[in-house]
Amino acid sequence: MHKEIALTAEGLEALEQELLHLETARRREVGERIKEAKEFGDISENSEYDDAKNEQAWVEGRIAEVKVILANATIIDTPTKCDKVKLGSRVELKDAETGDIHLYQLVGSAEADPAHDKISNESPVGQAIIGAKKGATVKVATPSGRVLEYSVLSITR
Repeated sequence: MHKEIALTAEGLEALEQELLHLETARRREVGERIKEAKEFGDISENSEYDDAKNEQAWVEGRIAEVKVILANATIIDTPTKCDKVKLGSRVELKDAETGDIHLYQLVGSAEADPAHDKISNESPVGQAIIGAKKGATVKVATPSGRVLEYSVLSITR
């Protein structure tokens, strides 16, 4: 039994596109690499063949993973009223120590991408800010044991 996986509508669309790409273009590309590698001769000592088979395993594993995510996905309702932080909210936080301002979107773990400012509701920051209102100060316990403090400057959808 799998747990529900929270996704935004954009995240759902991105995963559907990734699945389509993996099942069509990537499978075909990897199949061609395997075919070409077999033509080099003895596959027992053929690194090209081994690399292609490893890539094939990764592609098939990712296809299976995306299918499970999509099968268990619950679409996050984009909040229309932004009085407190919810899944799908965009939150502007100010670091109390440094004064740095960060803008994040709170998403489910399957869609989290810190490089693109999408943080998981299961992350320490995500857990600390969910339910917070504008103007609130939240404390975040990091895995290293350090406690960070943020002020919620704004909440949008």
